[in-house]
Amino acid sequence: MTIPLERLDQITHRFAELEARMASGTLEGEAFVQASRDYAELEPVARIAGEAKAMRAELAELEAMLADPEMRAMAEEELAAIRTRLPEAERQLALAMLPRDSADAKPAMLEIRAGTGGDEAALFAGDLFRMYERYAAENGWKVEPVSMSASEVGGFKEIVANVAGQGVFAKLKFESGVHRVQRVPETESGGRIHTSAATVAVLPEADEVDVQLEDKDLKIDTYRASGAGGKHVNTTDSAIRITHLPTGTVVTCQDGRSQHKNKEKALQVLRSRLYEAQREATQGAEAEARKAMVGSGDRSERIRTYNYPQGRVTDHRIGLTLHKLPEIIAGPGLGELIDALIGEDEAKRLAAMAE
Repeated sequence: MTIPLERLDQITHRFAELEARMASGTLEGEAFVQASRDYAELEPVARIAGEAKAMRAELAELEAMLADPEMRAMAEEELAAIRTRLPEAERQLALAMLPRDSADAKPAMLEIRAGTGGDEAALFAGDLFRMYERYAAENGWKVEPVSMSASEVGGFKEIVANVAGQGVFAKLKFESGVHRVQRVPETESGGRIHTSAATVAVLPEADEVDVQLEDKDLKIDTYRASGAGGKHVNTTDSAIRITHLPTGTVVTCQDGRSQHKNKEKALQVLRSRLYEAQREATQGAEAEARKAMVGSGDRSERIRTYNYPQGRVTDHRIGLTLHKLPEIIAGPGLGELIDALIGEDEAKRLAAMAE
């Protein structure tokens, strides 16, 4: 799609104004912080807009040169090159101008829960967590468990972790939903394929500015940790349960020995869940539009199947099947799936913007 020239002029003019303000030395405090954010957000758009404007101007000059017999041959050669480059520059500009999810740059809370399938579902939940851990390592992100409930046979009934780094939520947000596995469990003597599932939820991590919690709205209980979790379990009342009274949201944390740290982590998870609920409530029409793209992020929606006998992974939202199950479960191969989902989302939003 072609962005009108007037819009490009507006972008470059706005960026020049910001540059002048930043260089003036008159901005202080919050005004400087806000101007810095605006500058960082607008800089890549202004750069691509400037390149597109320059290409358009060059195209017009070359087309005018076609009328000159002496310049025609050279102009035709250069025209062919710029007509090849310009559409991609226009596409990159349109992508840069797409409205950004305000939460894209935030860290994320990753929640994985075993679903149908008993012990096999818990083992699969563990496989998924390790897949995300390794994918995070590939991206230079840090994964820190917040709370977990281990299964007796291995894996997790539930695990919640914080994932911190550059652009975490932007890449992981399409992972929310039901993940299904088809494989022969190790305990299955007859070699029959079983189907089990785990639910993944990815929430942008909220800070105190995003969600302010009042003490009067919180009911905090301490109790003794239980289940598989190390030598310290069942020795101290360090586990924390926090109930947000206005919404009924309940968060527990029993990962560490320190009651104080468990409380901090539980509050972190609570803020993120409340922040996501606020986002869903305010996005309205935008949330409805996203359902038509690559899925709603609804935790009840089956999004992906991992078929071990056939060595394939299928993402049902975009109809993509990759016969690379070992590489995907190992972590690095997951990037190809995530990039395809991001690309599909961008393509559909570009098409909607052009309507």
